[in-house]
Amino acid sequence: MAENKLSILLAKSLNGRGKEQTAVAHSLGLKRPGDTTVQPDNAATAGKVAKISHLVVVTKV
Repeated sequence: MAENKLSILLAKSLNGRGKEQTAVAHSLGLKRPGDTTVQPDNAATAGKVAKISHLVVVTKV
């Protein structure tokens, strides 16, 4: 059975963002605009994406 995955793109800069938002982005492997990562579609990832939803673009893979 294939596990659902999310492709997460950092669309906006982390400059001027709070420490918490920057830490969440880094925990997802996103450091600069244009960075993309593939993460499992689970509750932990959904919580992280919700914290920085205004900075990222999420698509299902």
